[in-house]
Amino acid sequence: MCHIEAGLRTDNIYRPFPEELNRNLVSKIAYLHFAPTEENKQSLLKENVKEERIYVTGNTVIDSLLSTVKRDIKFSSSALKNIEKTILPKYKIILITAHRRENIGAGLNQICDALLELLEKIDDIIFVFPVHPNPKVRNAVFSKLDKQKRVILTDPLSYPDFVLLIKYSWLILTDSGGLQEEAPSLGVPVLVLRQETERKEAIYAGTVELIGTDQEKIVSKVEHLYFNSDYYESMANAINPYGDGRSIPRILTIIKEKHFDIID
Repeated sequence: MCHIEAGLRTDNIYRPFPEELNRNLVSKIAYLHFAPTEENKQSLLKENVKEERIYVTGNTVIDSLLSTVKRDIKFSSSALKNIEKTILPKYKIILITAHRRENIGAGLNQICDALLELLEKIDDIIFVFPVHPNPKVRNAVFSKLDKQKRVILTDPLSYPDFVLLIKYSWLILTDSGGLQEEAPSLGVPVLVLRQETERKEAIYAGTVELIGTDQEKIVSKVEHLYFNSDYYESMANAINPYGDGRSIPRILTIIKEKHFDIID
């Protein structure tokens, strides 16, 4: 078995759940481990994975992102079709995703309240929030944000739509994992709405900041990015630590060299 995206760890099986536990389990049975970063490799070594079976390749999600963004794609979502003409000339887009189990309840409520406060304080921002299908998430989000001016609530988006939305965003607020890797590749700062992250490299690189779900802190951090252009530029221009978009060719080459008869 080959494990792609190996070695991501928070060292807390409940955050994120169940991903942290699943990654630990897969690492116990995989033969080859394709780690996105050197730090991921070190996590595997600490768990006594043999070094000769670990390869640092970057992350395949960056391959997908960069290949998609090169295409001449247009929004298919009816909620976003006119975003280039009606939104971009007037507003800074802030993309929101929030769905983690540990944030459902008080955390998600504070996130929504922070968005409402920011709408009152800053006139030229607009939030786009693809809402997770989990009923607990949808009920919380729609009860607070539905029909708010400068808030666009959508169903989950296709991957091309989502990539295009990242590209057009000024800032991203998320409790997702992959967005912490994808957004820096397109020069978009990320504030992570979690207490812990398995993608610490982005924090070290300066592309991402871990802020949790406290309403006051969310508002303060967004305001700081909005009113301090130097701070914003330092995050937007930081080097993405997750690869150059050539992870898949590297992985295929390694598999061939190891004489695994699983590809042509």
